[in-house]
Amino acid sequence: MDLFSEYGSAILTSFGLTLRLAVYSGIFALILGTVLAVFRVSPVPVLRFVGAAVVYTFRNTPLTLVMFFALFGLAYQLGFNPAPDDLYENNFRLAVLALGIYTSTFVCEVLRAGINTVPLGQAEAARAIGLTFTQNLRHVVLPQALRSVINPLASVLIAMTKNTTVAVTIGVVTATGVNEASGQMKTMMENESDQILLIFIIFAIGFMILTLPIGFVANWASKRFAVIR
Repeated sequence: MDLFSEYGSAILTSFGLTLRLAVYSGIFALILGTVLAVFRVSPVPVLRFVGAAVVYTFRNTPLTLVMFFALFGLAYQLGFNPAPDDLYENNFRLAVLALGIYTSTFVCEVLRAGINTVPLGQAEAARAIGLTFTQNLRHVVLPQALRSVINPLASVLIAMTKNTTVAVTIGVVTATGVNEASGQMKTMMENESDQILLIFIIFAIGFMILTLPIGFVANWASKRFAVIR
């Protein structure tokens, strides 16, 4: 109980930061991943090349390297203020950017697989009645593709939530100096070396609380919105 009385507030704050990072990164990844998927199936060769280049580059690069690139490469290009007062918020934004881009490549491939499950005849029928490529995707292909890949998308989001732990490498902290979950776990293990197992269990349960609802909602949604062909 001494552990909770001393670190309880910090643990809740760290998971709050982790949840915030996961939500922002997830929204960004879903939007960018959808755009990349559209690029990958576009009839325009340049867009297909750009989509493939982004996906192959970031999907095959370790997330830690992407985080470092965001911190040491993109920060100055984006004009982030290096002043200590802005450091915690800037590092959070860079972590969202890095994690969002990295995850978007997996979202893209899941959506592209979903697009490939849509019967070709439906797309051809849409073109036959005069729908443009964009209208075809918006009204015919993407709605069915999204409904057919709900569970795979949930798996990507669960993996992304666990990948928020990599943000510790670029110092994502709150204004009061509390780390995200993995960083807080490290701090507690260093200070309370005689309670390492309990600390691990606490943070493992914390991540289960964050990720299990995603799976439950996805299972419900996949049944509720299943594509019947």
